Amino acid sequence: MDASKQHFETRAVHGGMEGLEEAGSHVPPIDLSTTNPLPSIQIGGESYDQMASGGSILPGQSAVYQRLWQPGVARFEESLSGLEGSEASVAFASGMAALAATIIAMVNEKKTHVVGLRPLYGGTDHVLDNGVLGTTVSWVHSVEEISGAITADTGLVMIETPANPTLELVDIAAAVKAAGSVPVMVDNTFATPVLQRPIELGATLVLHSATKYIGGHGDVMGGVICGSNEWIGRIRHIRALTGGLLHPFAAYLLHRGLRTMPLRVRAQQETANELAHRLSSHPALARVLYPGLEGCDPQGLIGTQMAGPGSMLSIDLKDGYNAAAKFTESLKLISHAVSLGGVDTLAQHPASLTHRPVAAEAKPGAGVVRISIGLEHVDDIYDDIMQALKA
Repeated sequence: MDASKQHFETRAVHGGMEGLEEAGSHVPPIDLSTTNPLPSIQIGGESYDQMASGGSILPGQSAVYQRLWQPGVARFEESLSGLEGSEASVAFASGMAALAATIIAMVNEKKTHVVGLRPLYGGTDHVLDNGVLGTTVSWVHSVEEISGAITADTGLVMIETPANPTLELVDIAAAVKAAGSVPVMVDNTFATPVLQRPIELGATLVLHSATKYIGGHGDVMGGVICGSNEWIGRIRHIRALTGGLLHPFAAYLLHRGLRTMPLRVRAQQETANELAHRLSSHPALARVLYPGLEGCDPQGLIGTQMAGPGSMLSIDLKDGYNAAAKFTESLKLISHAVSLGGVDTLAQHPASLTHRPVAAEAKPGAGVVRISIGLEHVDDIYDDIMQALKA
């Protein structure tokens, strides 16, 4: 069958599995080899040049060394590319490693300026704001401000939608239009390709913290960039030089996670939507931040840009920091912990954790608690939230 004509769920299950049956296997093998035999000096040298410069392994070549190319990592990359609709993908040991390599690839092309649309994940915000990778940043707060912030030195426009942790939605197509010839990178971690595919809307690059929904079980770390062959070649070159490769076992777990991701994301979304509506009028809350609630999607992007509102929600407690601290510390079923996207529900206070290093003007409100909805029964999650609000 032509994979491009298959439904998303089918591609999630079968992507990156080519050749396994012929090799006598049903699931991808975990190859832990750090070094690989060289058929000859000439082939070894040609193989090294091909992959160290950012290319993929060619037929008849040697993989040489795990830092340059690894078969399980390549299978995972191929599968995610098929889901995001990108020409290629390149995987890293973490989402921040993926981001760093992309910025380095940009700087290597003599572009050192980034336009960042706030809010962004705190780690991304911090890396851009302190210039540790040799960049400068202009912060904007709406799509309309993007074009005015672009200079001759701008190499990327960075956006995240839904945003972390306020769940604000950004019109990707409008951001691409405002950026003009400047590439737009979208952090698609919250939505996943199940709900949103930025490349179809004109984005150049898509970033995932694969640690989250792609892995889905809170037991593996990774990051991925999806994009064109030209961009991915440049970023893969940086990976080969700096050594941020995803470990083969992590690649196996992430590839396995992709196969159930559509089911998990949609089930978690259904629960999140129900919880958001139940909590929307609670007297202890100043607001519930969830794209599926009335008034939270003024641009009407749910149903056009996104296939659904997702499974992340945030609550803003009226009494601020003290109320947020008491709430998170009173949870019993829900874990008070960083990260998101796993099968169990997690709650965290972004202003004191993931967004702790960001500038004051970029910090979320002191009463905002971000909740990543898991696969527990909706009534059990709701009961735990209610008892914590009463504590």
